[in-house]
Amino acid sequence: MSWQRRPTDDELAEIVAAETARREQAVLEADPQLSPPVFGPLPTAADTTRIVLACAAHAITLDGASRVHASSCTAPNDADLPGCDCTPEPLPEPEPEVEQIEESRLPAHWVNGGA
Repeated sequence: MSWQRRPTDDELAEIVAAETARREQAVLEADPQLSPPVFGPLPTAADTTRIVLACAAHAITLDGASRVHASSCTAPNDADLPGCDCTPEPLPEPEPEVEQIEESRLPAHWVNGGA
């Protein structure tokens, strides 16, 4: 059983430090005859999660496991199971249904496999 939580401040600092070091190394190794590497923004707590593992005896509810928890979440704490002591983030809105395109059939004289 596993679920996700946001990183603590210390964990986020480690993640940002590792990404900064990776970027610095990429700049050092970049071909000087080409454009320098372009990087996006550094990771933030809002776009980063950590995996929390638990055994079957210390598992939270399926609904709780499907949501992202706060960085301070104490689960799997025996006192809080099968829940936790934080308010998990709401589930993302479902994507709108895409109109299905009818399946097309290849002409009968076409052969699969490029033969």
